[in-house]
Amino acid sequence: MTGMEAVGVVIAVGPGLTGRKVGDLVAYVLSPMGAYAEEQILPAEKVIPVPPSIDPVIAAAIMLKGMTAQFLVRQCFKVEEGHTVLVHAAAGGVGSLLCQWANALGATVIGTVSSEDKAVQAKEDGCQHVILYKHEDFVARVNEITSGKGVEVVYDSVGKDTFEGSLACLKVCGYMVSFGQASGTPDPVPLSALAPKSLFLTRPSLFQYILTRDELLHTASEVFTNVAAGVLKPRLNHTYPLSQAAQAHSDLEARKTSGSIVLIPDGS
Repeated sequence: MTGMEAVGVVIAVGPGLTGRKVGDLVAYVLSPMGAYAEEQILPAEKVIPVPPSIDPVIAAAIMLKGMTAQFLVRQCFKVEEGHTVLVHAAAGGVGSLLCQWANALGATVIGTVSSEDKAVQAKEDGCQHVILYKHEDFVARVNEITSGKGVEVVYDSVGKDTFEGSLACLKVCGYMVSFGQASGTPDPVPLSALAPKSLFLTRPSLFQYILTRDELLHTASEVFTNVAAGVLKPRLNHTYPLSQAAQAHSDLEARKTSGSIVLIPDGS
């Protein structure tokens, strides 16, 4: 069964379990698979308490994307005030949260998008500079925006189409964070290509950043705190009954949706 994130109410607990009780609002991400269900059995150590200040539907919309954004801007490369960052697919699910979070941290945010509509959204999400990559050379524009200095970090979920250009946008000792490959796997890069600017290259995954329960809870807590504070504003534009999951997927594939989609069990 598909589905890698969910929010729900505890209806039963195993014998001897402490710390969680029937009626608790909880969430989980990544594993086990099977979120497209009315009920699910979860290992207790995977369950994340959801604060009462967070609407359950909002929590469902932001768990995986929000925790991905957290480890990218707070752990993989720690964005700080004064940094300049480049976010590809700035209007995407993770991209929009990266822009919001980096802007709130005091960074100058440059975002690439594919259309004018997405450019408007990216600006709303905190991008001070937006590049329409289909009409502009993003490397030249980044060079212009930064007066030739480059950026401290690139967050690249696009992959093949942007990888080499992303490396060119980095300043000396900059960080290339390749966390997706929507356009395909990037071509192999010889280590010597990183040497002229002493660049750092990483291909991180959320899973390795939440291996322990403390790491899991800390990452989720930062997401919830920033949602409650209004720093993170997930774009939840569509909900469907769980029984209409197939229709939700069809609409998604037909590009009839934008932002997050949440499936709600029938009768809830």
